[in-house]
Amino acid sequence: MPSVSVASPQTGIKVTATTGPTQDSSTEVPSTLALPAPTITQPASEDRPTASITPTGTISTPGSTILPPLGTNEWQSLPVIPQVSPTVREIFAQGLSLGNNPNTFSKVGDCGSTPAWFLGDFDRGPRFYSLGEHTGLEGVIQAFQGSYGRTSLAAKSGFNASSVFSLLWADRTQCNANETPLACEYRVHKPAFAFITLGSNDVYHQDTFEQQMRAIIEFSIEQGVVPIVSTKADNLEGDGSLNATIAQLAREYDVPLWNYWLAVQPLPDFGLQEDQVHLTWGPNQFDDPQAMKSAWATRNLTALQTLDAVWRFISQ
Repeated sequence: MPSVSVASPQTGIKVTATTGPTQDSSTEVPSTLALPAPTITQPASEDRPTASITPTGTISTPGSTILPPLGTNEWQSLPVIPQVSPTVREIFAQGLSLGNNPNTFSKVGDCGSTPAWFLGDFDRGPRFYSLGEHTGLEGVIQAFQGSYGRTSLAAKSGFNASSVFSLLWADRTQCNANETPLACEYRVHKPAFAFITLGSNDVYHQDTFEQQMRAIIEFSIEQGVVPIVSTKADNLEGDGSLNATIAQLAREYDVPLWNYWLAVQPLPDFGLQEDQVHLTWGPNQFDDPQAMKSAWATRNLTALQTLDAVWRFISQ
């Protein structure tokens, strides 16, 4: 059977896992993806293929071509909503072979990834949001019911890129012994996609940020979870270097980059409160011009648009 490989150009480590048949643009994806809120029957087995790790000198992501590194500050002009690569189809196909649920996503992040702030209203029903001119997003909202309001095992207040690998932070009521928060979340929820929204708390750990983000992306791909990597609104590091790293890693691994930083640039105070890190709040009323001056309404709208873009690309 074909295999999906991802290798780090920095570490020279390639992760390879056996997958089902490789998909191309003409390959059909299960029709459940195109239906609102389908019922998914999960395989009874919890077993997953064992990945092998072999040294390599090149980067190899599924179906991708090697792209040149981003230029200085080039990340700032990358689109808010990503152009989706065929790589995501192959990661997604691997996830199906591992038993992942095609209509689920996880959140990997800090307090800003908890349902009270991030996307939770879209599991609560139309009384809690208004799409305005964005009615086309109702399909993706219905398709992923149950993920929006779910509290992730890999998203907690204070989390940085290292925290998701710390046994100390694993929920022992749901996680196995010696299981990290990230591994636990993926095992329990079996997501097809994951929003990776980290970086604000890494300003004090910049020396390990790239290494840990690589590990998150590689582990996600190994588990057949499409990582949707997000830039952050703040610039606590002062030179934008953490966002530059996030964007470069998305480029190297050929995975979707949600450039949220760009989305908040037109907002008052760039969508930041006085502490220059927390986001300004507004309800998810996308037809209310005042609400759309807030960073949170903008974040939830562009997150939905990003998930919709990835979902529709795979559904084609």
